[in-house]
Amino acid sequence: MESQFSQIITVLSTGFLVTLGLIVAIGAQNAWVLNKSLRGEHPWVITSVCVSLDISLIAIGVYSISTIQQWMPDLIPAITLMGVVFLLWLSSQSFYRAWQGGGSLTTNEGVELGSPWRSVGQVLAISLLNPHVYLDTVVLIGSVGAQQTLPGWFIVGAGCASALWFFSIAAGAKLLRPKLSEPKHWQMLDSFTGICLLVVALLMAQKL
Repeated sequence: MESQFSQIITVLSTGFLVTLGLIVAIGAQNAWVLNKSLRGEHPWVITSVCVSLDISLIAIGVYSISTIQQWMPDLIPAITLMGVVFLLWLSSQSFYRAWQGGGSLTTNEGVELGSPWRSVGQVLAISLLNPHVYLDTVVLIGSVGAQQTLPGWFIVGAGCASALWFFSIAAGAKLLRPKLSEPKHWQMLDSFTGICLLVVALLMAQKL
């Protein structure tokens, strides 16, 4: 019993650490989620979708890695092209807000927000049209999980890491929001987000 418990803890910890190490990076998804969370635009809905996607893709990778690796060469070019176009569009929006300035002065507290379904659609697109998401979750994390003696517990650990990261963004953004009342702070945030999205788009375009 004790041996099985220690095995569960080991596998769970492996899933947690491997996943946390790969998702904690300033990429297109994280920069966009941070931006939306700071604006108060359905942060918990957006981060919940991110966590659900991570868990689903990791589970698919763990249990279907051999089949998926055969599909990847055909899928990646199409996904990459769509991702580049979408990221360039989002980047241009961020740069426009930074240039406009006045449109980014306040948070959305007390202002009617757009439909949460629109935010869900955007986060699904920015996540699923980025081939790096599949590389990290399905291929890299999935292949590690497939080698574990208790793959189910590996997925649990991976899900905990994803939840910790994304929900920390949502909670932390709420604390930072009151301090970002000056126009220059929002312009810097939008510029930073735009640069991140643009860099990722250009890096993806090089692989076409």
